[in-house]
Amino acid sequence: MGLSGSDNSCDPTPPPGPLAMALFGTLFLALLAGAHAEFPGCKIRVTSKALELVKQEGLRFLEQELETITIPDLRGKEGHFYYNISEKVYDFLSTFITSGMRFLLNQQICPVLYHAGMVLLNSLLDTVPVRSSVDELVGIDYSLMKDPVASTSNLDMDFRGAFFPLTERNWSLPNRAVEPQLQEEERMVYVAFSEFFFDSAMESYFRAGALQLSLVGDKVPHDLDMLLRATYFGSIVLLSPAVIDSPLKLELRVLAPPRCTIKPSGTTISVTASVTIALVPPDQPEVQLSSMTMDARLSAKMALRGKALRTQLDLRRFRIYSNHSALESLALIPLQAPLKTMLQIGVMPMLNERTWRGVQIPLPEGINFVREVVMNHAGFLTIGADLHFAKGLREVIEKNRPANVRASTAPPPSTAAV
Repeated sequence: MGLSGSDNSCDPTPPPGPLAMALFGTLFLALLAGAHAEFPGCKIRVTSKALELVKQEGLRFLEQELETITIPDLRGKEGHFYYNISEKVYDFLSTFITSGMRFLLNQQICPVLYHAGMVLLNSLLDTVPVRSSVDELVGIDYSLMKDPVASTSNLDMDFRGAFFPLTERNWSLPNRAVEPQLQEEERMVYVAFSEFFFDSAMESYFRAGALQLSLVGDKVPHDLDMLLRATYFGSIVLLSPAVIDSPLKLELRVLAPPRCTIKPSGTTISVTASVTIALVPPDQPEVQLSSMTMDARLSAKMALRGKALRTQLDLRRFRIYSNHSALESLALIPLQAPLKTMLQIGVMPMLNERTWRGVQIPLPEGINFVREVVMNHAGFLTIGADLHFAKGLREVIEKNRPANVRASTAPPPSTAAV
């Protein structure tokens, strides 16, 4: 005799039924999906103050549309009501004014208002950049991650906010940064950027090969050239006479993608790069004098101008050390100050020329940010601003309306009531 595998009389817990298994599976999949959910790199909040401004501009646009309406002569019979409406003669009996105006709204004005409203919304949405180039190396993805959330006072939108190299359009950086939060409502618009937004930009430029600099001959500042030759005099004098007076080469190459850190006290960017010093005799292989590592920390100040996010960088901390020995690191101490000066004078202006051009924020054409205020938080920053219509809605719509549509802008006939 043996125990039967189907005997569950001693098991106090019955096996889960199909419904319980299905619920467990659904819960597991939901938790798994939540664990891999990606946070937005950029958030935008449109407050009721901005919606009121857009409403006023929209009403102005509709008024302009109504001014262009040409009402043809209308004659006919509606039940017991005979009507004869002309543009020049409006002689209605008072008892029929309500019915006549309702008919006029249904037949003429409602389609124009509906058409104008749809043209307005579609034209504005068409001008919002979703996935576009920043420059010849890098693009940015502003795809919406979910439907906008509307409340009684705000409209909140979550964007991916990720940069990518143009040569690797399918590449994406995993977002492990904290989710930016928006709680303010005093300004018309608030834009939040997480550390991921800036990290994806720097990694994209790194992958595109843009984070390197080579100065040769006259491009090396004269005082730095003399100091470098004096520092490595012992190595230079051992070379052949044909090499001693060769042009000097200073090469900086970022070793890993820089990283952004946002704290309430400010925003910093950490960079680690290699610094190579060599002589480059004509028609001969270059002769390396030294190779060292540079750690730098830059402070970053953000600002909104027009509809562009701009960044001003400043070199705060700088340290160099040898890749070979502590003794050689001590010998590099005299180079610390002049190399830092060279970076501040020769490299930082080039960086700021690029970063101050800015990155476009997903805002419709003709609308700009004004009166911005920047607030730093733990892991993200927010910028509040008011809106300014730099262009009228009609100008934006006419500019972006296809040529074949401009020729015929009459709305389709409609009998729907207002």
